[in-house]
Amino acid sequence: MQATAYTYDPETRSGSVLLDDGTPVSFDAAAFDAGGLRLLRPGQRVRIECEGSQDAPEGLRVTLVTLQTF
Repeated sequence: MQATAYTYDPETRSGSVLLDDGTPVSFDAAAFDAGGLRLLRPGQRVRIECEGSQDAPEGLRVTLVTLQTF
């Protein structure tokens, strides 16, 4: 799934992305580390992998964040 980087804190290696419908979804350091990135800037297009569902009470959980390549 594709998204746009929205926030990123380099100290905690966590942040959030915006799905293409505008829904914000946060990610933790484990998801960031799984993608092998060193830095993320707001506005970058990213590829994410998720578990769960937006409709579930616990929501969508990002398990991987990496740069979108064409």
